[in-house]
Amino acid sequence: MRIDKFLKVSRILKRRSVANEACGGGRVSVNGKEVKPSYNLKIGDEVEVRFGGGALKFRVKLLKETVRKEEAETLYEIIE
Repeated sequence: MRIDKFLKVSRILKRRSVANEACGGGRVSVNGKEVKPSYNLKIGDEVEVRFGGGALKFRVKLLKETVRKEEAETLYEIIE
């Protein structure tokens, strides 16, 4: 699954266009390497998203195309 879609489905970022801009702006890295929006995410990857005031680091646990709001947090586990 593409990283931009995962960020939207997991509700880490609100919209896919915002996820696209974050990846394109160099604010998203996977396993320590900056990635483009089209990067194919795998289970076990460690993702870091840098926001204006800080950063969120998490590990991908599950990949699903669609998920309900209540189940969104099952897709990842926060590391830091």
